[in-house]
Amino acid sequence: MPPRPPPLPPTDPALRAPARGTLAQPAPRYDSEVRAWEHDGWDLPEEERLKRREVSVERPRSVIAWNQSPDLGFDRAVNSYRGCEHGCIYCYARPSHAYLGLSPGLDFETKLIARPDAARVLEKELARKSYVVRPMGLGTNTDPWQPIEAQYRVTRAVLEVLWDWRHPVSITTRGALIERDLDLLGPLAAEGLVEVGISVTTLDAGLARAMEPRAPSPARRLAMIRALSAAGVPVRLMMGPVIPGLTDHEIEALMEAGREAGAKTAWYALLRLPREVSPLFQDWLARHRPNHAGKVMKLLREMRGGRDNDPDFHSRFRGEGPYADLLRARVVAARRRLGYAQSLPPLDCTKFRPPPRPGDQLSLF
Repeated sequence: MPPRPPPLPPTDPALRAPARGTLAQPAPRYDSEVRAWEHDGWDLPEEERLKRREVSVERPRSVIAWNQSPDLGFDRAVNSYRGCEHGCIYCYARPSHAYLGLSPGLDFETKLIARPDAARVLEKELARKSYVVRPMGLGTNTDPWQPIEAQYRVTRAVLEVLWDWRHPVSITTRGALIERDLDLLGPLAAEGLVEVGISVTTLDAGLARAMEPRAPSPARRLAMIRALSAAGVPVRLMMGPVIPGLTDHEIEALMEAGREAGAKTAWYALLRLPREVSPLFQDWLARHRPNHAGKVMKLLREMRGGRDNDPDFHSRFRGEGPYADLLRARVVAARRRLGYAQSLPPLDCTKFRPPPRPGDQLSLF
């Protein structure tokens, strides 16, 4: 049996938060105080309270996030939002909420931050003489097409700037709202400026509902692949994360469904459990899939050198050891059998240029 996960603070029994990944509110790791619900000893019914979504606004001075990770296909990204209402229990971005003094638990799903000035700030950064174009990542931390995008339209505005500047962009999402922006994605694709990865973790609708409570259903995500492919957008099937002992038996079926829907290539990543994600995920396993919990953590630790998480470059996405090698071989064999390409064509960085402005004179010579 795996070790017991670190205890999470008791949750408020009067709090109602339907369709959330967790009700737990572990304290941000930088807080000196820990808050936990305690019963007052009186046998009186508590008035139920509904936990609603809260959205704050951030006015950033810079929106391009740079990285030097050698195992990523990009060195820069723009994030439209902090936090994500999809509520995926395994989300590796949950710990980032601690930098805001918020809990990586329920706060991550309900206390969201929108960045409505992102497009304007991005344009200023692209206009700098020192800027050198490379593909921009979109959706690398939290989902740019999560539900609040319908109201705030930050991602739409960012896409418009990237189109105006003919800037290449690599997208990752599971949000069905991306179909709203096919009028931009189609022209970007025609210029070789965009690729989209659609994340599909499982074909089991019941498991997806428990694990990713406010994300689109698996069938809806496959429909997104079809719609994007029909618009000429190159699509990558993103099997992330693969959870050993829970979803890994679906690899071939997932790849077959993705290929049938129009995905050109397929990518996978092993489950990652950084910092606060590990106790949250293990608590979720105990509540939703108790019969799988022991096997899941045993296999994961075998591929992580005995740890819940491996932060090292390259191995963090694939794991190590016999079981990791088997997963890799299965993906390679399925790619070959189903006719997947090894990778998508490289994005075109040669068309980047400042957009024409009102009053610009066209030369005939």
